[in-house]
Amino acid sequence: MKGSIIKLWLPVFLLLAMLTGSCVTTRTAYDPKDLSYLYNPLKTRINPLYSVFNESENRSLLSVKFFAGELFFSEANPAGVPMARMYIHARLYNTTFGRVITDTAYYDIDIVKDPNKEEYLYKIPLKVQKGMEYICEVKIYDKLREFMIQAFVPFNTLSDFNRYNFYTRFHLLKNELLRPVVKKDEYFNVIYGRGRPDSIIISVYPLSEHIPYPPSMVLPERSVPEKPDTVIAIPYSDTLPVMLPEKGIYFFSVSREIREGLTLFNFGDDFPMMTTPEEMIKPLAYLLPEDEIARIASSERPKVALDEFWLKCCNDNVEKARELIRIYYTRAVFANYYFTSWKEGWRTDRGMIYIIYGPPDKLYKSSDVESWGYRRPVVRKGWGARFSVEEEYLFFTFKKKNNPFTDNDYSLSRSETVVSYWDKAVESWRKGIVFRLDNPEGI
Repeated sequence: MKGSIIKLWLPVFLLLAMLTGSCVTTRTAYDPKDLSYLYNPLKTRINPLYSVFNESENRSLLSVKFFAGELFFSEANPAGVPMARMYIHARLYNTTFGRVITDTAYYDIDIVKDPNKEEYLYKIPLKVQKGMEYICEVKIYDKLREFMIQAFVPFNTLSDFNRYNFYTRFHLLKNELLRPVVKKDEYFNVIYGRGRPDSIIISVYPLSEHIPYPPSMVLPERSVPEKPDTVIAIPYSDTLPVMLPEKGIYFFSVSREIREGLTLFNFGDDFPMMTTPEEMIKPLAYLLPEDEIARIASSERPKVALDEFWLKCCNDNVEKARELIRIYYTRAVFANYYFTSWKEGWRTDRGMIYIIYGPPDKLYKSSDVESWGYRRPVVRKGWGARFSVEEEYLFFTFKKKNNPFTDNDYSLSRSETVVSYWDKAVESWRKGIVFRLDNPEGI
């Protein structure tokens, strides 16, 4: 053993450069439909949060939250004060019977830096009709740094009881909580926007410990839990402090008979990061059989056993092992950011593909389908001076699932994944090489 190779902290800003790992640069033609930057943090400098609250039958509010640490503040303005300048364009599509534009909104926002603020929240009203499904396309342009990001926010007005009729805020600071994830000892308020019910019903479900099957295996999908472990009722008050004491899925509804409502998750205090050996061992399930995972986890010194696994992959090359660890767990952390649904993002189908194959080279997205493309080795066709170079891609298709707990649940269409190179990818990782489909020699 050549010393400790695993740092039990993973500062994201130091790890972004390691996300994609070893790669071969290939010139590609511009593809206006490609949205692969959505899941590549190297291509997005800011990561706002979004949520929708149905304020009334004909008006919904889109919330956009910026984080101060990601914004660029400049004093080069007439007021001479630190200011970030953003432009927001929201386009609302009704997807009930197709894809029809129903509303647009444009906002120029000058964000004056406040040293006491870590986040800045803006609300955009949208015209809606009851009983419809929508997706809001949001484009945000940073006017000072001259780049644009894009997001797609689905919601619906199908019911007065679903998640879009609730919102949450932290109890003390009263700032809105746009993520559905909270930690132990974080107190918050639950606000229901369709009147004042006598009580709120909280159903507590266990977290899933399963990981997806490999992409080439066609087996029955694991479903969400149907029966809660615990059901309690608390008197409703929009100022009542609520806390989730243990890991689990917490489902808030206004009636025991209604299976619609707001879901919040407690994935543990470490989430979305992975800073303990116990948490870092779990994603090895994509590389090792269950008995090997159990052996490492039950070791008297799990961290040492984890070090030894990665060193073995790299023939005891400490620096190479450290690089492999950084890449693997950075992908797991970003899988938690992007793909968390009713379970941690790294446990989802999209998280599995993201960790093993990396961010997709192509991403095509509709309201209920995502297609991820990974570049194959460039194919040269023809002979002599008359030849052409064509790019080919391996595609994985993910389809959105109806889920009472989340609108971010996508399942890999395994019947369409005839060839996945999964065994080759796993073998590459276990040989200490970050797998890239267009880098067959592991250069």
